Amino acid sequence: MRVFIVHAHHEPSSFNGALTREAVAALTAAGHEVVVSDLYAMGFDPVSDRRNFLTVKDPDRLRQQTEETHASQHNGYVEALQAEMDKLAWCDTLIFQFPLWWFGLPAILKGWVDRVFAVGRAYGGGRWFDRGVFAGKRAMCSVTAGGPAPMFSEHGINGPLTRLLFPIHQGILQFVGFTVMEPFIVHAPARLSDEERAGYLARYREHVLSLPSAPVLPGPKTADYDERLVLKTELRS
Repeated sequence: MRVFIVHAHHEPSSFNGALTREAVAALTAAGHEVVVSDLYAMGFDPVSDRRNFLTVKDPDRLRQQTEETHASQHNGYVEALQAEMDKLAWCDTLIFQFPLWWFGLPAILKGWVDRVFAVGRAYGGGRWFDRGVFAGKRAMCSVTAGGPAPMFSEHGINGPLTRLLFPIHQGILQFVGFTVMEPFIVHAPARLSDEERAGYLARYREHVLSLPSAPVLPGPKTADYDERLVLKTELRS
């Protein structure tokens, strides 16, 4: 495998840090190639604006998709973004490693998506979902959540964690063509004993080594939708 890990936690000694280190160690020992973008260590700027571009299509008004399309056609991305785009093109497996903050991605990772998943490089021209740019590649979220598992159950106050991750799974990863694997979730790592943490790390080590056969989440098939992008009547249950 060629695995690209986008790591989004500001503290190296965090459990997120331990999970990333475990994944890198396991994968490299097994002969796989691994690249890590540690966003905080890199000082990645999450703000998406004209600083994304070396080129200018319209100097009078910033239309993000217009400028992205133009930059994609003229190699017009700044070096920091081009490097991340190259990593995406290189990998066959993408892992987002992050803590769940306010039911979503940390701002630095959301900003990475905003800047790196650009028109012409990650989507556009009808390339989305099963016809997406990254079709044939796999992606997974490895997530820590501050609360215990019962809080994130069907009857828990937060609802199922998979429901909270839907905007990331479908709205980001599946949208650009990734086949999305079931997430690896660690609940309340700050409340775990050393023994329990070691157990999670051992399970994660086994998990990343079995990614090619890991269970995947269902995603939309564009042929199942009409011209309004509504599920065809005959396919509705």
